[in-house]
Amino acid sequence: MEKQTAGRDALNDFAPKFAELNDDVLFGEVWSREAYLSLKIRSIVTVTSLISKGIVDNSLSYHLSAARKNGVTKTEMAEILTHAAFYAGWPNAWAAFRLAKEVYADDSKKQDDSAAEHGGFFGIGQPNAGFAKYFTGNSYLNPLTDPKETVFIANVTFEPGCRNNWHIHHASKGGGQILLCVDGEGWYQEEGKAAQSLKPGDVVTIPAEVKHWHGAKKDCWFSHLSIECLGEETSNEWLEMVTDEEYSCLEEEK
Repeated sequence: MEKQTAGRDALNDFAPKFAELNDDVLFGEVWSREAYLSLKIRSIVTVTSLISKGIVDNSLSYHLSAARKNGVTKTEMAEILTHAAFYAGWPNAWAAFRLAKEVYADDSKKQDDSAAEHGGFFGIGQPNAGFAKYFTGNSYLNPLTDPKETVFIANVTFEPGCRNNWHIHHASKGGGQILLCVDGEGWYQEEGKAAQSLKPGDVVTIPAEVKHWHGAKKDCWFSHLSIECLGEETSNEWLEMVTDEEYSCLEEEK
């Protein structure tokens, strides 16, 4: 958390104690407690609280910008404001959306331009809309084969910080999945085991019935080929998300 000086910059001569409490306590001691609540979640709580109070001025703009910096994507912010509208009031949400559009104005173009440069040899494909609810962040899917005709292979690309939820590939016989890493750097982790750092050329064999997740590193795009292994009575079970705390610990240890 960056050191805050807004209180002292604006009010140190007029209200030095208030400036101190604002900079050192609120934005110092409280916001710095990342071990208990991540900056991303604190931003979501703060934005929601301000909207609920009908505060849609420069302070909300500041915290919307902070939320973006702390990892809240444009898609997530739109969903947060839509959800909050039913509890905080429709007019408040409308006002918040106007500010949020300004804060996130260049995200779509930047995302499209940046995404087009990634995906490796097999290309990035299209936004993975059908499975978006099982991912934190934005992912892209480029199917390479027709599952009705043969083994299904697709190139999956994760933006920086994106990862899928914990999940299990079920099968009564055979089944599972193989990942062939083709671009960028990422993570793979099985429940109860240390996370594995992934780079192009790495191969991950995932047996059926193993709880796991995979995704990109914090500051790097990541692409892998996903190969569905043939099996009997196969299905996928999507589970809980990989929390920011779990993910941040990996980034600190790498």
